[in-house]
Amino acid sequence: MKYKSCIRDLALTLLILAVSSAAMIFLQKAFDMRALAPMVFVMAVFLVSLTTRGYLYGIAASLAGVLAVNFAFTFPYFELSFSAPENVFSGIAMLFVAVMTSTLTTNIKKQERMRAENEKEKVRANLLRAVSHDLRTPLTAIYGACSTVAENYDQLEREQKLKLLHEVCADAEWLNRMVENLLSVTRIDSGQVSVQKSPTVLEELVDAVLVKFRKHYPGQPVEAQIPEAFIIIPMDSILIEQVIINLLENAVFHAAGMTRLVLRVSARGSRAVFEVSDDGCGIPAERLESLFSGAGERDAPPADSSRHSMGIGLSVCATIIRAHGGELRAESAVNRGTTFRFALEMEEDAHEQQ
Repeated sequence: MKYKSCIRDLALTLLILAVSSAAMIFLQKAFDMRALAPMVFVMAVFLVSLTTRGYLYGIAASLAGVLAVNFAFTFPYFELSFSAPENVFSGIAMLFVAVMTSTLTTNIKKQERMRAENEKEKVRANLLRAVSHDLRTPLTAIYGACSTVAENYDQLEREQKLKLLHEVCADAEWLNRMVENLLSVTRIDSGQVSVQKSPTVLEELVDAVLVKFRKHYPGQPVEAQIPEAFIIIPMDSILIEQVIINLLENAVFHAAGMTRLVLRVSARGSRAVFEVSDDGCGIPAERLESLFSGAGERDAPPADSSRHSMGIGLSVCATIIRAHGGELRAESAVNRGTTFRFALEMEEDAHEQQ
């Protein structure tokens, strides 16, 4: 891997220097603009430093640029000559500027990488906090049901035992699926794998979401609005289901005063736009910017303590949507409700029929 990286950086350096030389030869022959040679090669050094790793290639490009300017674009032409004081001073000045440009550019890239790593660590920590209760809640429910059966085995009716055991199975199944999805998202976020997309019929996706959601929240009506047209969207349907379910249940737990919950999908150009809207208490404006980092997720007490969340956290939802080539956004106003929105590309045949 390191060998391939070195070959790539060397090829980029040679290509940029070759293009710069060709451009300078053209400018010289067409417009007799030899004086631009130092500027052109300093720009080449900047591009080399920007596209390669480390200091070596930028400094090597600086030396090559000084020699190229002296050899081809400084009198006497086509020979290296540092006997004239002006050639020496111009060469030193160009080398200094080029090396400084390379050093500064490399330092900026290094700082940017460090900032990105720090941000990734911050997101990872926020992610752990965001999903901790999602993992803890089904475990608590499993422990509670098992303890009840174990401590009251003779007192419980057969139907009560079966009900508790079914709840244990459901919670265990949910926990297993959520852990698998979290592992998938972690690999996606680290760049180890990409999402496995397959053509998914929109109507079937929405039906699956509503069935699962209503199973856990039978008392919460959801108004579904989807286009009449037959729409197919390439996606990882399991992960997108998780995202939509999580957005719906966020409204259940956190949108105090909600009287209406809407899942809306519309076709706009080549993209299918998904929206989950409620008319609840809304989110303060100062929290919207950090909502998907994990630190700014709504932390109001859940309306139902039996299960804090059947979802995987807004920060994880945002990661899933980014992996699908979209972006999760939120619009909200206090006491006027919240809308979460993301868009996914439809298949060509689907949006051509719109």
